[in-house]
Amino acid sequence: MAPKHGKPRHRNGSLSVATGIENDPSHHLTGPFLPQTPLGSLTPERSASPVIANGRIWNVPAVSPWLRWAVKPKSAFKLLLVPLVLYVNWELLSPYLAPDAQNPFGAFFLISGRIPTSTPDDPRYAKTYQDLVFLAYNIIFFSLFRQLITVTLCRPIAKYFGIKREAKIDRFGEQGYALVYFMLSGAWGYRIMTQLPTDWYRTEHFWLEYPHWDMKPELKCYYLMQMAYWCQQLLVLLLGLEKPRKDYTELVAHHLVTLWLVGWSYMLNFTLIGNAVFMSMDIPDTFLAFSKMLNYIQWERAKVYAFITFIFVWSYFRHYLNLRILWSVWYELDLAPDYAKVWNSAEGVYIPEWIPLQIFIPLALLQLLNLFWYYLMMRILVRTIVTRETDDDRSDDEDDGEEDEADEKED
Repeated sequence: MAPKHGKPRHRNGSLSVATGIENDPSHHLTGPFLPQTPLGSLTPERSASPVIANGRIWNVPAVSPWLRWAVKPKSAFKLLLVPLVLYVNWELLSPYLAPDAQNPFGAFFLISGRIPTSTPDDPRYAKTYQDLVFLAYNIIFFSLFRQLITVTLCRPIAKYFGIKREAKIDRFGEQGYALVYFMLSGAWGYRIMTQLPTDWYRTEHFWLEYPHWDMKPELKCYYLMQMAYWCQQLLVLLLGLEKPRKDYTELVAHHLVTLWLVGWSYMLNFTLIGNAVFMSMDIPDTFLAFSKMLNYIQWERAKVYAFITFIFVWSYFRHYLNLRILWSVWYELDLAPDYAKVWNSAEGVYIPEWIPLQIFIPLALLQLLNLFWYYLMMRILVRTIVTRETDDDRSDDEDDGEEDEADEKED
């Protein structure tokens, strides 16, 4: 980005692109690491105003009454209550009206598809069309949960720490929601892995005894909740419920690819490798969100330590473990039984000759993206530790984007 005074110096090549992203305050990954206005700074805070995105005033758009639950916690809560009330009424009345009938409303919030031959001490579940009902219900649940975390919990915390501008408060809330979700999801994923033969990243068990179509109840619930979360996140982007970012298109594409991978692995019975990939992504994202929040509240020393810790966690999970998963896909997939190396939906096996590449290529592309982000983060780490550049004047304008927009036009 060009300085405020003097003629901008132009750079060419990938280094210019990386530097532009690294210093882009609206980029979803690196932007929040840019220095914020320090607490107690003599620079006055601006009064709250509409957010300016790409040179235009942006307000949260109005949504259809059918989608009011996506933005109104009360509407989401009412919708979530309906199946619960119907479920309770059925349980109370069915002994008298239909003693042998199964409660149809449990599918909204309880997983379905229990395998009748599974034992009570080790119940197993299969895929079923009722999973779509569970998925839809939990998309609404995550809309309520997101509003409760971002508005009810994080907004007062942000104001307590002296954050005044509405855009920063919103961003703080987004990171607070990410922190809570990925912390819970990462811990849950770890708990589930300890119940599986893949613990701890024993990658050969991704393929041994395939197909893993009969899932433990927690694994099935975990998978569907992951899918519901990413569906809700995509809905947030498509409805414009967050301030638009300059990498909006890339984020939409990322969410679509993520949903494709989650759905693909679920349908083709690759849930054990899916659990491992989820963990390698969710746990470092917890530390990422925490580092961003510390940066917003300007806990200088804490944010540096948190960021360094995050780098180590990211290196282990997003690179070492992901490379182990890629190695397993490339070299260990032959451990799958021979009868499973065909496409046969009746038997639940889906490993024809072309499937290994369908698994390897998306994970390899994801790893390349991780490496690019890693490069950007290492530059930030060097700048923070070596140059100790933790404050700059651009922070006063990072959320309204006026001067950043002018700089971009200048470049």
